[in-house]
Amino acid sequence: MQDEHQATTPATGADPQSTGNEQSGDELNAPESVPSPETLLKQAELTAQEHHDAWLRAKADADNIRKRAQADIANAHKYAIENFSIELLAVKDSLEAALTASKVTAESLKSGVELTLKQLNSVFEKFRVIEIDPLEQKFDPHRHQAINTVESDAEPNSVVQVFQKGYLLNDRVIRPAMVAVAKAKAS
Repeated sequence: MQDEHQATTPATGADPQSTGNEQSGDELNAPESVPSPETLLKQAELTAQEHHDAWLRAKADADNIRKRAQADIANAHKYAIENFSIELLAVKDSLEAALTASKVTAESLKSGVELTLKQLNSVFEKFRVIEIDPLEQKFDPHRHQAINTVESDAEPNSVVQVFQKGYLLNDRVIRPAMVAVAKAKAS
């Protein structure tokens, strides 16, 4: 009968005298469900290293973008007048052609200068270089430079003579017009 007592139960396959505290060989090799502190620390260090590497890459990218933008700005300043210069070359070519022409008459010279001036005005218009011709306008110290004042029947403080035209570039004065300004006649 003792043999029957030591027999295993068919449902569980466990020894009936077993207390349930013993572990089988398979259960001893099973991974633990809670990771050890060393494992957690190693995972945290790996994650921190990944974040640090990502931060370094982002910082390097930002530095590269900043350097590229600075180079673009420097080139924009350096070559800002490139298109304007290219357009002026045609005007220079016309002037040189006039100087090398043989059998030049006063009429052909005048016609050539008029065409060259038309070319130059076209370039100025294309690049928004606008002429200031303030004759008979009110004197504006932001756009005009008074060379002298002249007694005149014209309204006081108005421009009565233009010695040199002024120019604007995109609404900014690049050269003020040099003018004579009217003052009231002395009585």
